[in-house]
Amino acid sequence: MTLDLARDLARDLSRDLPAALADRAAAWRLIADIAAFWGAPLTPDGGWSDVRLDAAEARLGLKLPAALREAYRLLGNRPDLTSNQDTLLPPEELYIDQDCLVYRVENQSCAYWGIPLTALDQEDPPTVAWPDVAPSVQLEITPWTARFSAECLGIVLAEPLLDDSAHVDGAEVDPADLTAWTELPRVHADGVDTRFFARPDALLVLQEGAWLAVRAVDEEALDAICEELPAPWLEH
Repeated sequence: MTLDLARDLARDLSRDLPAALADRAAAWRLIADIAAFWGAPLTPDGGWSDVRLDAAEARLGLKLPAALREAYRLLGNRPDLTSNQDTLLPPEELYIDQDCLVYRVENQSCAYWGIPLTALDQEDPPTVAWPDVAPSVQLEITPWTARFSAECLGIVLAEPLLDDSAHVDGAEVDPADLTAWTELPRVHADGVDTRFFARPDALLVLQEGAWLAVRAVDEEALDAICEELPAPWLEH
């Protein structure tokens, strides 16, 4: 598997992400670029067919938004890009809950992501998220991304950083120590504490203000990052 080392990840993502967050065609192009950077280019067999998507519509009794269909045709069957930790559901497992079309589930079923049924008529609808709570607890559904295509960008930015077969690590870190990294434009809605940072040879996601996952292009680059950032690394 060959990485596209001619690309500068920090430069290219800083340049291309704003347009991709506003236009889903640009989002699909950037997703293809990210996959290629990690040496895992999109392929014709990496998505689900219209037949399976049509069957999901018939089973659910609704029409899937254009952005969801496009994304599922593009990379719905690429768990290396979408489902290293949390799971992007295949068409047969899409379901309705909390008046939303659920398309993604946390790896221990502690959280769910969906599209409000009232927004399914939009080509690129907003997404929401909610935790798994006891029946006695008031459930709060919160905005997640302004567009489904932006959610796909967030997934493809974050999930490859959790691929145990790649050059990855994780730790709690002080965000003040990330001065050598370029912070990328925010992908998620206000209130979602997920931030992405890049440098030419690596990408990291910072969640809940302290926990990060990082992926580098090779072991040498990862070793250098782990030496530079004072943190209790899981693997270093």
